[in-house]
Amino acid sequence: MKQYVEWGTGQMIVSKKEAEKLAEDIRNIIDGKKIDLRDNLEGRLSIIKNEVHTLANRLNEQAESLENDKRKLTDTLADISHQLKTPLTSMKMMVELLEDAPKEKTDEFILNLKQGLTQTNWLVNSLLKMAKLDSGTVLFNPTEIKTNELIELATLPLKILLDIKNQEIIKPASDIILTCDKNWTAEALTNIIKNALEHSPSGSKIVVETGKNPLSTWISVADSGNGLTNAKIKNLFNRFESSIKGTGIGLPLALKIMQEQQGDIEISNKNEGNGVIFTLKFYT
Repeated sequence: MKQYVEWGTGQMIVSKKEAEKLAEDIRNIIDGKKIDLRDNLEGRLSIIKNEVHTLANRLNEQAESLENDKRKLTDTLADISHQLKTPLTSMKMMVELLEDAPKEKTDEFILNLKQGLTQTNWLVNSLLKMAKLDSGTVLFNPTEIKTNELIELATLPLKILLDIKNQEIIKPASDIILTCDKNWTAEALTNIIKNALEHSPSGSKIVVETGKNPLSTWISVADSGNGLTNAKIKNLFNRFESSIKGTGIGLPLALKIMQEQQGDIEISNKNEGNGVIFTLKFYT
């Protein structure tokens, strides 16, 4: 004789075998096994199976997402460790060499220490700002600002780097008004200009220009480097990818800031092939 289990007040009756099978499947799902409970039949038991299947899928997706986040965090921490270890190791060597260094080498070692400290400080600050943006806690405050004022703000933190490499920033003659978050956009522009300084030879000039068209207001930064291949341009905004001469976080941070303001950054080689142009676009 078939045994049945009554659920509710006579509204749904299923066999004991079906109830035990459903309970077993749910236990297996809880243990992490992937089981398709759907039977494409009518009836309230089938509805319950479909709902449990949907819930199980969502839980699996969340678990996979958490696992991916865990892997990304592990990779990021490894990258951060590597990025910090390089300048710190170099500075430790410089300090040890300074103790017995001849006078003519002292200035060179001190200059290297300054560069190492600047790079390390820049990396730590950039990582903190990127973490703040990633957390979604940043509230952008768009206001009107003249482009030359924004460029001046962006170049202030770069004066030491400019002096070290005897470089000059050529600012645009025209002054355009754009709407953006002044401080965060200055941060983005600082990172773009810093990248240009690092990839240009000593004594070179970095040219900053501005313009406006029916689609956007823009600020471009042109360096005096060797240009980039399409493959390098493609990966330029991946975190820690472009860290040969910089920290590998400045360009991704700049792009994140622009995208949070519905803007973008475009990259192109100069027509004469000597250098790269970064263009920050603020869409109207």
